[in-house]
Amino acid sequence: MASVEQAQAALNAVQDAGSGRSLIELGWIQQTRLVEDRAVFRLALPGFAQSQRDRIAAEAKAALLALEGINDVQIELDQPSGGAPIGAAGHGQGQERGQLPERQPIPGVRQVIAVSSGKGGVGKSTVAVNLACALAASGLKVGLLDADIYGPNAPTMLGVADRTPEVSGEGAQQVMKPIETCGIAMVSMGLLIQENQPVIWRGPMLNGIIRQFLYQVDWGERDVLIVDLPPGTGDAQLTIAQAVPMAGAIIVTTPQLVSLADARRGLAMFLQMGVDVLGVVENMSVFIPPDAPDKRYALFGSGGGSRLAEEAGVPLLAELPLEMPVREGGDAGRPVVLSHPESISARGFLALARQLSAAHLVPA
Repeated sequence: MASVEQAQAALNAVQDAGSGRSLIELGWIQQTRLVEDRAVFRLALPGFAQSQRDRIAAEAKAALLALEGINDVQIELDQPSGGAPIGAAGHGQGQERGQLPERQPIPGVRQVIAVSSGKGGVGKSTVAVNLACALAASGLKVGLLDADIYGPNAPTMLGVADRTPEVSGEGAQQVMKPIETCGIAMVSMGLLIQENQPVIWRGPMLNGIIRQFLYQVDWGERDVLIVDLPPGTGDAQLTIAQAVPMAGAIIVTTPQLVSLADARRGLAMFLQMGVDVLGVVENMSVFIPPDAPDKRYALFGSGGGSRLAEEAGVPLLAELPLEMPVREGGDAGRPVVLSHPESISARGFLALARQLSAAHLVPA
């Protein structure tokens, strides 16, 4: 007759199609037990994994029926409640019946700065990644949280898309160890899903995974955590603003009028939620051609960032050019701050880091 341990070992081979992780490790298969010749377990799939239920049930039954003395399998269907394993898209810690918890600091993290934009395509993630690297180069202990759940690009930009973070503990008590690269510690949804796998989640699931990245990651001692937010003014921005006290937010825009209109909305959102706006970063202010480095082309117009900053009464923190090494560094997994530190773009990021450090991030 098979034992419970043997049954759990058999079920350990059943995996989530998206992440490739064991369902027992994810906490989706629970309470495995044997009742005479029947194996019983609870299947607690998060909403986004319900489409896999029939396949999982069939594989689990086949694995258990192959064991000696097991002639029947009973599956109890349930949904995870309370917390959830990392990557399982729970509804977040301390959130029940729509109540929002008070803002809670992240253990070991002194300051949190969000990098946001009103629309996509303005180079927000490029700014976040290079700013994090520039701050680390100045001697600060830096973390980077890639909160752009639907479009997680930080692993590619930092050259770690093929790495998987270590996770310790079980179920809702799991703790993730961030990936150390380029002098910073980083977590991203891109580290937990397969290449080209879409993340199709509603707001509560998005809220849950962001809270896990905030509070179920062993960030250690960090002078600053840079949070790369997705474009817009949606659930991710609300979650971060409501969950954790922040030093403030940086608004990234291009000089283009369309970008400015959306950036104004994003800036207004943070002000309405009581989050300080540290300033505006105008990205792609000019294009510097590699074969004529003395020339400047205002591809997206000019002066937009300064107008937005003046309207809002906040500083214009930087005007960053568009150069080939910026794109090359992002694609190669070596940000321009590290790959071409003498470039005009890298010097702009380093100056931005010095400005923020002097005002907000002097280490203890």
